[in-house]
Amino acid sequence: MRRKERREEKGSKGRRQENKREVPSLLKKILAVDAQLTENFIRFTENLMPVMKQLKIHYVALEISCHAIPWIASILASIWIFNSQSLYQIQVNLLLGLLLDIIIVAFLKALTRRRRPVCTDDPFAVGPDKYSFPSGHSSRSVLVFYFLQYLWPVSSFFFLPLLAWVVATSLSRVLMRRHYILDVLAGLVLGYAEAILMSILYLEADTCLSLVSWLTDEKLDGAEYDV
Repeated sequence: MRRKERREEKGSKGRRQENKREVPSLLKKILAVDAQLTENFIRFTENLMPVMKQLKIHYVALEISCHAIPWIASILASIWIFNSQSLYQIQVNLLLGLLLDIIIVAFLKALTRRRRPVCTDDPFAVGPDKYSFPSGHSSRSVLVFYFLQYLWPVSSFFFLPLLAWVVATSLSRVLMRRHYILDVLAGLVLGYAEAILMSILYLEADTCLSLVSWLTDEKLDGAEYDV
């Protein structure tokens, strides 16, 4: 009986080894260097500015401020609360951009399957997402920044606060040990690429009005159809 169990255990181990992906040696070296640079950066920052160790609650606030769920929920709520046709275009397009970001990031994470940095003593480490590359928070922050600066420009007064939010959010992802530096850089590039794509796919006001009419199941002035 024991021999049978041992054979089954060896067989399962063999199958796991066969299913395990072989990472090219060059990629292993790049990832190792990235991990070491990330750890050195965190230690250097915390040694240079010890107060950074006490800002975890602020990091969590930044994490929540760029989380997909609050953004999507806020946009949907704003459509119902404000019910302003002048806002439908930015609301719908930003919602589509965020959904596009979620899909692309989820696909890349499933494809690369890079594990997050190990940080077992972090009491704020929550959530089921265990993959690291690329950083969805970084891509999302750049996407929102681009929207509010170029696709639906807000006052220039908000330029520096928004830029500071992008930088702070991206840095916090590394300092919280949620991501490696390469993950964040890839997220920033991805967010810019998504923003450019959304600027090409940007929906017209009439189309957004029709979509809101369909979502709310109400006939709105100027909408092309009713459901």
